[in-house]
Amino acid sequence: MKLNRAITRTAGISLAVVAVFAAAPVQATDEPKTSNRKFEQLDKNRDGFLTREELRHARDYGRAFGEADENRDGKLDAGECIKAEAIYDRIVAGRYVEDSVVTAKVKAALLKEPALKSLDVSVETLRGEVLLSGFVKDEGQKQRAMKAAGTVNGVVSVKDALVVR
Repeated sequence: MKLNRAITRTAGISLAVVAVFAAAPVQATDEPKTSNRKFEQLDKNRDGFLTREELRHARDYGRAFGEADENRDGKLDAGECIKAEAIYDRIVAGRYVEDSVVTAKVKAALLKEPALKSLDVSVETLRGEVLLSGFVKDEGQKQRAMKAAGTVNGVVSVKDALVVR
């Protein structure tokens, strides 16, 4: 019962986040002044185009740049920039949802541990790295929690911030 409730709640939150981020590209095209201002700020050499070099500071922007560069000239004009922003926002939202799914799976794995009070353990995930925090009764519970989290598909690493009471 607890497991179903936790998964349902996490899934609901994930869907809400996706809905918010999915709506963001539509808003961006409705406000060309904001997009033009951002484009102008990013266009360091003021040539009317954005290059990969001008966007090198934007982390993980390469994929969005490649997909938005419709004419494959290695530059983005103002229209392509708006498309790149929408693609990038979807990529970021997708990462958030992936982390939410990993968090839900780890919480489910902790609930399955019979000797562990999993409600006293918090789980946070960022890019597949899981942080377990909270309180456990003894060192054995701590080790079981760490092991259970580490076996979940999608977990890159598990960091321990658990406190033995």
